[in-house]
Amino acid sequence: MPKRRDLVTMSEDEMWIFIESQRSIQVATIGRDGSPHLVPLWFAIDEGEIILETFTKSQKIKNLERDDRITVLLEDGEAYPELRGVSIRGRAELIREPDRVHELHLDIIMRNQPGIARDTLAEATRAMVPKKTIIKIKAEHVFSWDHSKLAGIY
Repeated sequence: MPKRRDLVTMSEDEMWIFIESQRSIQVATIGRDGSPHLVPLWFAIDEGEIILETFTKSQKIKNLERDDRITVLLEDGEAYPELRGVSIRGRAELIREPDRVHELHLDIIMRNQPGIARDTLAEATRAMVPKKTIIKIKAEHVFSWDHSKLAGIY
């Protein structure tokens, strides 16, 4: 008899389709006092890894400079049989090289504001680059669940 955990786990393909269908991601870092710091952010995918952008002076970056551990959560569903999610625990790589920050920053904005031309955004966002850092999540543990796989049997 398979474990319930095994029954609801998404395949690699299902997981990435789910991730790509989401707009926001919950991001948890560890504060100076050891407590979690949790915020929602937009994201994109770069070379099979989730990337985030934020201000370099943000609490998230201060936390990651002290401790690079990070956890992110994507989830949806209202009722138990609809619940789906992916949680990724790993390490944060901070990217600060200006041309790379600009490129990835644009990818994140374009993913979430697809109606705006990339050239228009490139001009508008160039001035933001010195104040931004990209966070690339280096996954160590990935957990997923899709309760619809239980077919109503709990």
